[in-house]
Amino acid sequence: MTLVPFPELLAAARAGGYAIGYFEAWDSYSLAAVVEAAEAERAPVILGFGCLLVDQAWLEHGGIEEFAALGRPAAERTNVPVALLLNETHTVEHARRGLDAGFNAVMVHGATRTEVAELALEAHARGAAVEGELGELPDGDDSSHAVLTDPDEAAAYVAETGVDCLAPSFGNVHVFEGRASGVDLDLLAAIGRAAGVPLAVHGGTSFPPELVPGAIAAGAAKFNVGTSLKRAFLESVAGADTNGDPQVLIGSRSTGDVLRAGAERTRELVRERIRLYGGSGRA
Repeated sequence: MTLVPFPELLAAARAGGYAIGYFEAWDSYSLAAVVEAAEAERAPVILGFGCLLVDQAWLEHGGIEEFAALGRPAAERTNVPVALLLNETHTVEHARRGLDAGFNAVMVHGATRTEVAELALEAHARGAAVEGELGELPDGDDSSHAVLTDPDEAAAYVAETGVDCLAPSFGNVHVFEGRASGVDLDLLAAIGRAAGVPLAVHGGTSFPPELVPGAIAAGAAKFNVGTSLKRAFLESVAGADTNGDPQVLIGSRSTGDVLRAGAERTRELVRERIRLYGGSGRA
């Protein structure tokens, strides 16, 4: 199946009362794990790669295009509906390069409204989409810079930028493996009503599972998950027996490949999340 427009996937999720997972990959093994999980669950999914914590010099010197070279063929080979997102770039120029390389959705971290509006015009002209953000999420245990999203400001932001999806701050926590304790679903619902576009929940790893249905009812159509996937992969690889043939242990794609074992553990976690978000059987 070819790529499906990002807004189309989110609109279907809103209409169907479920959410779509954006399961952030970092290499071919993790990307394959997400694809396999979505196909096994017969679920739409958002594939992609994040830029926020990736070495910027690597991205500058071809990393974005390398991500696209992995992601675009994988997306086109799937038999479930997918979009391909370049997430949280540091610059608008990196997002533009993502569009040039074949991503059909992009997001810039920390861009001005004018920059986002210009990017949205360019993306829409190409048949692609832009996710915006408003407010500041805390990172881990550090809540000193957290800024909750104001619903009125959310309405103004969407009107001024033309973004297709909005990532708000409502007590969710970014890059955290604990439990977000300050989630405010009433605020999320108010933001959703004011913004008038689907909402993206960043910090899916720490988002309380029991609050997922309420978040979906409040307007969440997308959950971002990354940290827990890397943790699952890392723990599997770290615990592997490395006393063997290195040609088999690394890169063979056979049952003895420790990276394949990491991908299999990640795949099962993605399947659990898809079921949590109500996406199974929606393809």
